[in-house]
Amino acid sequence: MTFDEMLTQCVQKGASDIHLHSGMPPHIRVNGHMKPMMPTPLTAQLMESLVGTVLNEKQRAKFLEKHQVDFAHSIPGVSRFRVNMFRQRGSVSMVLRVISNDTSHLANVQLPFNTIADLANQKRGIILVTGPTGSGKSTTLAAILDQINRTRAEMIVTIEDPIEILHHNHQSVLVQREIGQDAPSFSEALVAAMRQDPDVIMIGEIRDFATAQAAISAAQTGHLVLSTLHTMDTIRTVNRILELFPQEERGIARVLFADSIVAVVSQRLLPKADGKGRAVAVEIMRGTMYVKDIIKDEGALSKLKEALQEGEQNGMISFDDHLAELYREGKIDFNTGYSAATSPHEFKMKTGA
Repeated sequence: MTFDEMLTQCVQKGASDIHLHSGMPPHIRVNGHMKPMMPTPLTAQLMESLVGTVLNEKQRAKFLEKHQVDFAHSIPGVSRFRVNMFRQRGSVSMVLRVISNDTSHLANVQLPFNTIADLANQKRGIILVTGPTGSGKSTTLAAILDQINRTRAEMIVTIEDPIEILHHNHQSVLVQREIGQDAPSFSEALVAAMRQDPDVIMIGEIRDFATAQAAISAAQTGHLVLSTLHTMDTIRTVNRILELFPQEERGIARVLFADSIVAVVSQRLLPKADGKGRAVAVEIMRGTMYVKDIIKDEGALSKLKEALQEGEQNGMISFDDHLAELYREGKIDFNTGYSAATSPHEFKMKTGA
């Protein structure tokens, strides 16, 4: 069996992630759970051979120097994969995220309050989608981009590491750039994007001060900026963005970020009560005047929780409220909601359980 044939079988079995490690069988994650794909363990020699066959020359040089490398792999008609190759205990390992080539599923991304369409209608500011690894952030961002692409005539530039979902031009012109292959870094690509006549800029992830600064600057000059962070909820997202700035610059960063914020969508994927797939639980914070004023006041950030709980008329919802809603609808069981809640006590009170 070839490497691509094995990956194809994994996709056919419904894998969201594929784990390849020396000395153990290939494992796949299906509906959030890990299971072996076949009984035969992978040999160290086989895994080492993939360095020469899967990586291009530039990627191979980086792997030999750094002992890890991120890249994309495609199988036409099957899927794309976001890949991390690394060494552990001297052997080669790979973890692959399965990314569908088909964008038709993006129309079915389910968030409360018709959030995708509403965010896609925004013309300027910053929209952040956050959550842990594997929570569906990239899919939500891609759904917003796809909605813009199909309904508006805009210039869209994406900066990704690596490119995940391939978009085709519809009403918009869409340019996708990959870090390492097309640009040296997020921050440098973002500065360059400002000279590419963009209306919408999507940054795969805000990881550092330079990228955060450039993103806020782009939003301040009338662009719509979309990005992700690995934060667990909306309040921690605000803190994380501000922490990326040097202490002496946080005051002005606080004001500029508050003025720019359109929305923060934090999400987690949870097992459904019937065991068939996963449900998305979200927390949505909108950039209302009240939220902007809270962010500008360093001593008032504790009021963001209150704003979330009272902001349903503005399209906001807290994690615990949405978890309670999912439980009442029978989409998740009580233990799942209780374990995922920001405040388990509040979740219990909201469900009456």
